[in-house]
Amino acid sequence: MRRIMYVENKSDGLDGVGRIGWVELSRSRRSYDYGGRKLAKVGSGYKYNCIDVENGHAYWVSGPRKDGADKLYGGVVQIDDDARVEYWTLVRGRPDLVNLTEYRAGASTRTSGTTRRNERRVRGAEASR
Repeated sequence: MRRIMYVENKSDGLDGVGRIGWVELSRSRRSYDYGGRKLAKVGSGYKYNCIDVENGHAYWVSGPRKDGADKLYGGVVQIDDDARVEYWTLVRGRPDLVNLTEYRAGASTRTSGTTRRNERRVRGAEASR
């Protein structure tokens, strides 16, 4: 099965290069093929969930987020050219952005320290001043 996924190389540290692209899933869904690499799922890893079978480099592979907060610590995410149109139209629902080949991902709510609930509280407090 082929699907658009987020792939981040973690071999140089926790904040690696992130890409959106087409990934081929194995029948057992225990490995992925992306960009000529075979990435095998691992049971436990610190901030990674796959290992490159050939060289042992760590990767994070997941479905892309609708809000674009794919990178754990935020930063630029590049989009493979063959996945660009489908990503912007089907995943993000933004066909007006199909010409963009990268975007700046905000830090996910897990690490940003601010939740939507807290944002509402802050906005409510500011309005009452």
